[in-house]
Amino acid sequence: MATTAENQTEETEENFQQFYEKWKTQQNQHLQELITASEHAPTNETMSTHLSNLVKSVVEHYEEYYKAKSKWAEENILLMLSPPWTSSLENAFLWIGGWRPTMAIHLLYSKSGLQLEAKFSELIQGLLTKHDLGDLSPSQLSRVDELQRKTINEEKEITEKMAKQQEKAADADTVELSHLVSEAMREGGANERNREAEENQVESTLHPKEEGFKKILDRADNLRLKTLRSIIEIFSPVQAVHFLIAAAELHLRIHEWGKAKDERQLNGGVGHPISQQQT
Repeated sequence: MATTAENQTEETEENFQQFYEKWKTQQNQHLQELITASEHAPTNETMSTHLSNLVKSVVEHYEEYYKAKSKWAEENILLMLSPPWTSSLENAFLWIGGWRPTMAIHLLYSKSGLQLEAKFSELIQGLLTKHDLGDLSPSQLSRVDELQRKTINEEKEITEKMAKQQEKAADADTVELSHLVSEAMREGGANERNREAEENQVESTLHPKEEGFKKILDRADNLRLKTLRSIIEIFSPVQAVHFLIAAAELHLRIHEWGKAKDERQLNGGVGHPISQQQT
């Protein structure tokens, strides 16, 4: 029979996974809206109200995700740090339960370079500029550079806190408890009452460690969200649209590739990701 803690874990996983799937569906809808907006983006800043509202809506969607994540982390922080609803590929890139904040800046530089490269051929063909991320001004680039340096420092500080928190797995309380439980097992186990007392002792030992993880996750998620907002503030509405397109595309495609890869490995490595998506 499952314990209360196990039931709670299953419920937390199911509830957040349902939320996450709905959130991801909405992200895909936002992506289509952003693509449409980018194709008909006005070059006159006074005509960009629609773009500004769309960007605001997408950012609020990210804020909704982190708000829900923080809520469910109160119930099960360990599940949020090792989410079963993401793929093995996504998990390989995880940093404290999510994407590295500096990755958003690397995404910006990558997309900016690609769009700048595309402009050369557009200029040769006499096409009008799209005012996208290939048009970043020296002032904008300076602000991005400053943001990157600040984000790297904050990210490093949180990483160090996480390392210290993980070291607590071998603190005196945990080591002593692991020894006492091992001794009890060698002596032939314990009766039902002792096992319940043991579970309570384990819970009291692990609880403060989980609380520490929760605080670190909150700080990491706050930095992720702050980095996103700071990047958006540097851009014009048109540029923000192009950045949010790149961010959504990267997230959704890596999720799909990872899920397809996990399925192939589960089925004995049969099939190919591209052919499977086309069928």
